[in-house]
Amino acid sequence: MESCSDKYNNEIHLLHLTAAKFMDLKGTQLLLLLFAFLCSQVRKLNGDSIPGCMLIERNALLGFKAGLKDPTNRLSSWVGDDCCTWEGVACDNPTGHVVKLDLQNPDQDFSLSIDDLPQHNKWSLGGELRPSLLGLKHLNYLDLSMNNFGGLRIPEFLGSFRQLKYLDLSYAGLGGLIPPQLGNLSSLQYLYLQSDIDIMPPVTELSIDNALWISHLSSLRYLNMTGVKFREGAHWLQALNMLPSIVEVHLLFCDIKDIPASLPHVNFSSLSVLDLSMNYINSMMPAWLFNISSLEQLDLSNNFIQVIIPPTIKNLASLNFLDLSGNQFLEGKIPGALGGLCKLQHLRLRGINISKKLHEFDEGFNGCIKNSLETLEMTDTQFSGYLPGWLGDFRMLKVLDLSDNSISGPIPTSIGRLSALQELHLSNNKLNGTIPGSLASLAELVSLDLSINELNGTIPGSLGSLKELVFLDLSINELNGTIPGSLGSLKELVFLDIRSNFLVGVVSEDHFANFTKLNYLDLSDNQLILNLTSHWIPPFQLQILNLRSCKLGPQFPSWLQMQKNITDLDISSNGISDSVPDWFWGSFSRNITSLDISSNGITGPLPNFYSSAMLSLDLSNNSFSGVIHPGIGKSIPNLQHLSLSTNNLSGKIPLSLCRPEFWVFDLSKNHLLGELPDCWNQSSGITVMDFSSNNLSGSIPPSICSLQGFESLHLSNNNLSGELPLSLKSCVSLGTLDLGHNGFIGTIPTWIGESLLFLSILRLRSNKLVGNIPPNLSRLSVLQILDLANNNLSGTIPSSFENFTTMKVLQGTYGDISDYLYYNENLQVTMKGRDNEFSRFLFLVIAMDLSGNNLSGKIPEELANLLGLVSLNLSGNHLTGEITEKIGALRQLQSLDLSRNNLYGGIPSSMIALSFLSYLNLSYNNLSGRIPLGNQLQTFTDPSIYAGNSGLCGFPLAQKCKDDKTNQGPNAVGGDEQNDNAMDEEGSEIEWLYMSMGLGFAVGLWAVFGPLLFNRKWREAYFRLIDQVYDMVYVALAVSFNRLKEHNAVARLFMIWST
Repeated sequence: MESCSDKYNNEIHLLHLTAAKFMDLKGTQLLLLLFAFLCSQVRKLNGDSIPGCMLIERNALLGFKAGLKDPTNRLSSWVGDDCCTWEGVACDNPTGHVVKLDLQNPDQDFSLSIDDLPQHNKWSLGGELRPSLLGLKHLNYLDLSMNNFGGLRIPEFLGSFRQLKYLDLSYAGLGGLIPPQLGNLSSLQYLYLQSDIDIMPPVTELSIDNALWISHLSSLRYLNMTGVKFREGAHWLQALNMLPSIVEVHLLFCDIKDIPASLPHVNFSSLSVLDLSMNYINSMMPAWLFNISSLEQLDLSNNFIQVIIPPTIKNLASLNFLDLSGNQFLEGKIPGALGGLCKLQHLRLRGINISKKLHEFDEGFNGCIKNSLETLEMTDTQFSGYLPGWLGDFRMLKVLDLSDNSISGPIPTSIGRLSALQELHLSNNKLNGTIPGSLASLAELVSLDLSINELNGTIPGSLGSLKELVFLDLSINELNGTIPGSLGSLKELVFLDIRSNFLVGVVSEDHFANFTKLNYLDLSDNQLILNLTSHWIPPFQLQILNLRSCKLGPQFPSWLQMQKNITDLDISSNGISDSVPDWFWGSFSRNITSLDISSNGITGPLPNFYSSAMLSLDLSNNSFSGVIHPGIGKSIPNLQHLSLSTNNLSGKIPLSLCRPEFWVFDLSKNHLLGELPDCWNQSSGITVMDFSSNNLSGSIPPSICSLQGFESLHLSNNNLSGELPLSLKSCVSLGTLDLGHNGFIGTIPTWIGESLLFLSILRLRSNKLVGNIPPNLSRLSVLQILDLANNNLSGTIPSSFENFTTMKVLQGTYGDISDYLYYNENLQVTMKGRDNEFSRFLFLVIAMDLSGNNLSGKIPEELANLLGLVSLNLSGNHLTGEITEKIGALRQLQSLDLSRNNLYGGIPSSMIALSFLSYLNLSYNNLSGRIPLGNQLQTFTDPSIYAGNSGLCGFPLAQKCKDDKTNQGPNAVGGDEQNDNAMDEEGSEIEWLYMSMGLGFAVGLWAVFGPLLFNRKWREAYFRLIDQVYDMVYVALAVSFNRLKEHNAVARLFMIWST
């Protein structure tokens, strides 16, 4: 081994050789070069460093690594002598000092969602941040973002890196108060501290109580603190206003409550981007904001900012991006000054309550803005009126979105002048007329959405010329005719939705021949016939296919086997009367998340297949037979919705269905038997359970109400027995309880009115319940349907029933009956003398049915306060008393049945006002008197509805009233000569009556005005009297009016004095 002396001699020799090479350099240059070289060699000899890396900095990095958790061994390269070659480390070439440390998570596909966390955490660094990092004295770049340090606080020592220019700690799982020591980073130009509490545990929330330390970052240019929670009094604006070089500020989701209305001095001379969106700013639009002439991008969206856009917006001459969306209290007129922003390219005003007519805003969109604007988004702004022709003047416009408004009228042809337009969204308006052919001129159009309007006519074949079109949605309109074959030339099309129209005709393979990129296809709810052969090979690979209500059968479509990427498939109501092939339940269904083949004629045994991807399975309304496989809950482990209703299934309900993943069960209308499983303790996610119309027996299991979010229970039409279990008291979220047509005994529990306060539907009909109706049921304020019919209930109808709040309001204005994800609430309601199945319009039904019991006493007058009642059935009881005259207040009533009681007295004449009444039954009571005629009542021509009331008379009964000479019906026709004579006699009497009335009027008029006409004195006296009366009335009114003014003045003075 060489001695130090030998090594030194070798270095001197090398120095001589180097000097010889640079003989031609000037003396000063040569001396500097020699000095630098000698210094580096001496440092090596002293052992201060190793080639390419300072020893002290290498040790600092190793010490920092020792505190980290590295599950995937990302830092495996941190070995050896040269730390400058390590992963994430960069050194300065001339000096060899470490100047950059970039340990950002390499998982660049991370989209900040819960689903990405497992893969993201796999690559995340964790552990602790050790202060050994302070050995990197020359560090100017530090990036620890996208890792997960489990709520660790930001270390205070990070404020000691005086040369640091770039610091990124975003989404690193850091939490707590941000240390003010970061204010010592006077060289810092970029500071990124984004925090997202939606994807990390709540402990990782970053917060700041006093932002004044930010003002010390004198070199700061870019600041992003998205998700950092600013506490009250954080002085964030004052701090930012002291930064002379700040260019961009992003403070999204920071819980900022207000913006100071004024600043002593606006220092934002370099500010280009200001983003304060997604906060709780509830203040006026600050005036100082419009003095920042350098501002190019301003985003104040999704706050609670008040007042209109001020005219001073014209001062922001450099503005190219403005987003004020989601400020619900921001309302009023768009100022004309907006049209003078010649550089504005992107304008977003979504969700602002403008509530004006769109075509009246030409002033705000007139000027040089027409030559610059590229994006105009004004969705959900309460716009009405029509689409103005001047929209076609924005020649640079690329995105036009006016969806979710109330704009009516046709689509103007001037839209076709927008030659640069790439996206046109006009969905969810009231547009009518045909789709203009001028849209074919939009050669750059990529996305066209005209859905949810009232457009009619045919789909223009000219749309086939939009060669760049990727997205086409014409759904939920009134389009008719056939699908033009020219649409098949849209080779770039990825999304096609034309569902819910009146389209007809045959769709052949030629329509799809060029759809090689198609991913989404929805032709549902039309009258289309798909003429596709079994050997057809589709050119596309769909992900979503919806063909509901199209004609696809009778054979099961074998071409589906070629679709390898389908995740959502709906071929319900397709006229398929075949069995499902084996390949369908094999590899084909493994990737499907939602499958609906309901309402066909599919036969065969219920399949048993495995799928970990499936979330929703609907096989209802078919002819599947056999038993439900015992392991169905395990073979489809993530299933959330299962509908097997209306099939021919038998056997017991499998225990494997008791899983926490399930949300909705619908096994109704089968032949299932046995008892309900008592295994629901772990099924925390279930919202709806429908086992109605089977052959189930036994009692309701206690575990069924361990489900915290349980909202709808249907067990009707079974053989269940016993008393209503106390365990149901725990189902405090129930909105629907349907236990009708079983064998339950006992009384109606009072705890229903005490605990189940969210019930909208209570149906206990056709059981064996006894006792009185609990008056406290009236505490169910949102109850919409009460059906206790066909039991053995006794006592009186509680007068407290007038407290059913929902039943007091008009039809459809309050309805609280919910529909659920994957399930539409449905119920059988006995109404108008028959059983009706309601689903889609169930929310409109407000009904009370207490029929078929042993109730007695009078009908409470208070029921007449339930103004929203659509159906009232009290028949088949022992009710007495008279029908209240107040019943005429039930103007929404369509069905009224009071038959088979002991009611007496007359039929109230107020019933004439029940203009919606289409079913009436008052038979078999003790009613008497004349049947009222008029309006709706005279349409009831069936005498049986009054049968069994011997005291009633008049139309439509054959029995005449005593004071009548003939039947009182509006179209009554006598059956014999006596009736004819009676009618002729009555007609003569009416003619004489009218003649005598006319003669009397003429005589009386002449008796008064005749003397005035011929006697001058009488005439003058008469008009003097008229003048005197007029003067007296005028003076009285004038005096009264003056007194009223004096009284109001005194009252105002009193109010001022008292305040």
